[in-house]
Amino acid sequence: MADDKDTMDEWAAAMAEAEGTDGAEAVELEELRDEKADITVDEKRKLDTILDIPVTISMEVGRAKISIRNLLQLNQGSVVELERVAGEPLDVLVNGTLIAHGEVVVVNDKFGIRLTDVISQIERIKKLR
Repeated sequence: MADDKDTMDEWAAAMAEAEGTDGAEAVELEELRDEKADITVDEKRKLDTILDIPVTISMEVGRAKISIRNLLQLNQGSVVELERVAGEPLDVLVNGTLIAHGEVVVVNDKFGIRLTDVISQIERIKKLR
């Protein structure tokens, strides 16, 4: 306990000493601007080019690992058990990268997916490392 008190006293002394130093100087920060307003014609052309690049989007219900022997035995009506529990959200992948989770919906007699959770850019970057 005495060691904790000594450590706290050392921290308090260091903080007081740091506050007393006059090495800091005030800095004025630039005012935040709307970056979209500053886009040039050339940048807009480049952005338009990127926006037209096709990507592959896929929805993954689940995965399973099976042997080639079992794969060759599959036929109509066979059931492959997935690692996911029924009712879990689907993974939405763009070019193989997870970007969101969602649930299956039917729209105009076609299957679709409603996004329920979009992965943030920071989380996607962390997964790349």
